[in-house]
Amino acid sequence: MNPISPLHGVQVPLVTPFAADGGIAEDALEGLAHGVLDAGATGIVALGTTGEAATLDADEKLAVVDVCARVCAARGAALTIGVGGNDTRAGARALADLARWPTAAAALVPVPYFTRPAQAGVRAHFAHLASASALPLIVYHIPYRTGQPLDAAALRELARIPGVVGVKLAAGGIDHETVDLLGDLPPDFAVLAGDDLFLSPLLALGAAGGILASAHLATGRFVELADAWRDGDLVRARDLGHALARLSAAAFGEPNPTVVKGVLHAQGRIPTPDVRLPLLPARRASIDATLKRLADLGG
Repeated sequence: MNPISPLHGVQVPLVTPFAADGGIAEDALEGLAHGVLDAGATGIVALGTTGEAATLDADEKLAVVDVCARVCAARGAALTIGVGGNDTRAGARALADLARWPTAAAALVPVPYFTRPAQAGVRAHFAHLASASALPLIVYHIPYRTGQPLDAAALRELARIPGVVGVKLAAGGIDHETVDLLGDLPPDFAVLAGDDLFLSPLLALGAAGGILASAHLATGRFVELADAWRDGDLVRARDLGHALARLSAAAFGEPNPTVVKGVLHAQGRIPTPDVRLPLLPARRASIDATLKRLADLGG
């Protein structure tokens, strides 16, 4: 079966809802997945940073992906699965294991963190992973978390690796390297916005879409923004882009996904606002500020 492409539109990296007993609230996870797809998202990401994948055990990870795969298969939507780590051999094994979900579309893989290899080492890492992976790879470039900056030339080198199809770009802003990359993209390689706050300008520069935690909260409006830029409705795109940037800034007022979970719980969409240590639940003031921004949107 040929999966739906994950390389365009608004995708939502789902939170992992927890029940009162601390286990995964699978029904709530399934409801979230259907909800964002109902609102126009082109796909979902399972086991991303927003899903607190680092705190889930092996059985919990399997349960999360099983739920997301079932929903995406039923809905004809793209499923991307997060696979993290800075151990190349372990990453290759994990990517090969994704064959158990044949309808998945791609794997989201961070640039190796903490180790901070040279750029040639980063390329060798992804070349090895791509050769072992059951799925195409989307590079997750987030240097303020990985400690590994990559310039536009290095990202183009990664794009030339067979099996590497895109990058989730979360550089913490829009700099010369961002403009350089988007001004000269390799063929069949997509840039997806990874910093929610900068979605609108990245779409204006040519990004194909975004993987956006704050799109849990106003999925339809984020889809509307992507459509406005695609259709050339510049006035609508600018106005809505500014409003959604304010929402995203509020949703990231505390470490992600604490505020998003607090808002989802306040809306009755997940059973608890709970996160796992070392995260702590968001303060009520941060949740209220985000709910106000959401109300300002009419959402």
